[in-house]
Amino acid sequence: MRLFLPAVLMLATSCGLAEEGTQPVVTGAFGTKPVVAIPKGSPGPTPRITVLSTGSGRRTLPGDVVLADVDIRRWSGNQPYLSTYDGHQPTSVVFDGRQVSETWRQSLIGRPAGSRVMLVSPAGEALGPDAPLTPTDLSPTDTLVLVFDILGGYPPDARLVGRTLPVIPADLVPGSPPRTLIDGSGEDVVAGSKVVVQYVTASWPGRKVVDSSYRRGGPSAFTLKEGDVPDGWLNALVGQRVGSRIAVSSFGDEPSLYVIDVLGTVTV
Repeated sequence: MRLFLPAVLMLATSCGLAEEGTQPVVTGAFGTKPVVAIPKGSPGPTPRITVLSTGSGRRTLPGDVVLADVDIRRWSGNQPYLSTYDGHQPTSVVFDGRQVSETWRQSLIGRPAGSRVMLVSPAGEALGPDAPLTPTDLSPTDTLVLVFDILGGYPPDARLVGRTLPVIPADLVPGSPPRTLIDGSGEDVVAGSKVVVQYVTASWPGRKVVDSSYRRGGPSAFTLKEGDVPDGWLNALVGQRVGSRIAVSSFGDEPSLYVIDVLGTVTV
């Protein structure tokens, strides 16, 4: 079964109004897991996008990597399907011509960072590029309710202004204390916030680059909580400022070396 169906869609865009009995009610603050109440009425067959709140940040653009938290649930029985809030790892959606559902494009592109948007749609038109295909009893015609919190849109090659790409310092080894390579001047990074980064990872002792967000297609977002970021990141990033570049080492099961560029932060 394939739930990712290319199609040209006619979307009903709403500013909070819908036929009586067919509009889910969403409560909770931006950045926190939404509480969704599903009405008894029928959702109808047409995808519907509702802007629940509008942020004040930069508008997302075609070609961006859009970082967002998303909660997905079935209309029937209000059953949870998938939520990035549970894993504390926002999703990254790359709008560079790759196959992305039209409903996600219209939900996410052109929206200011900080916006909360709801999509009600048949599953065949609603699931994004990384959604799992389980449970197996989910049909393309089942209605899903998706609530997006848009953290921001970034160019795939976003980097610190005027800076070269990061390089692992020659003297960085496991056990080295975190080192600030570039001092930022933006917002403070605090524990529990979501941080937007580009980074490079090298193995130890070979010092071979094994991962690079620059090579993979763009920034990622992490929640700064113990267990939700790679070993060593939490203490290294908390207290830094946006615009900083930090060298970090970790012992872990597989010792690694990192250089992290902090592009943004969202406190929730």
